[in-house]
Amino acid sequence: MSTFVVGDIHGGLRALEQVLERMNYSENDRFIFVGDYVDGWSDNAETVDFLLKFSEKQECIFIRGNHDELVYNFLNKKENNPVWLAHGGESSKKSYAKLSEAEIEKHIVFYKNLINYYIDEKNRLFLHAGFTNLKGPQFEYFETMVYWDRTLWEMVCTMDHNMDEDDDRFPKRLKLFHEIYIGHTPTTRIGFNTPVNFYNVWNVDTGAAFKGPLSVMDIDTKMIWQSDPVYTLYPEETGRN
Repeated sequence: MSTFVVGDIHGGLRALEQVLERMNYSENDRFIFVGDYVDGWSDNAETVDFLLKFSEKQECIFIRGNHDELVYNFLNKKENNPVWLAHGGESSKKSYAKLSEAEIEKHIVFYKNLINYYIDEKNRLFLHAGFTNLKGPQFEYFETMVYWDRTLWEMVCTMDHNMDEDDDRFPKRLKLFHEIYIGHTPTTRIGFNTPVNFYNVWNVDTGAAFKGPLSVMDIDTKMIWQSDPVYTLYPEETGRN
């Protein structure tokens, strides 16, 4: 069995379908999605529909992203957060306007059942953004931190990469897990359009919401598959650009 981790999709269903077509996977393989399925390109509700069907034949673990929580609050509580609307929410709002109440209810259940983090059998952590508690994400005082935090990623980006783990300055957070997989902050912001690794942290958000591709990685072999830059698959749209 192979395990694949999937970066932030942001409504780019065409990219997800394309990258899956480029892979060679079996029905025994596991897919871990790090969140942000929506808010970006126009196929927001359609992406969730696809994932619901995909999970019927494939083992899937769905992590909660900050945008998923915002869409859940819109669908379930009718919240129209103006910051959310300005950062991709308008596309989700338009997408969900096409669904029936029964269809929306199915999606509400999907969002409600998302998990904040996952730790696998090899002590590898998967979550959307990061964590701050020195004991791990399960001890965060504010549970929303795991899908909003950027300090974990900022920390490993700016660390002295020659620092030994025995150094007293070495972050205790990084010693808790064999590997940590995140999304949330596009790697394109630091000049990469592929998943980036610093120490034991892998960021698999390669900017699909903007000018980058959607990426899928085999967490054992580190082999990577990518879609075309997602904006080229939606030439009639601007996404979040």
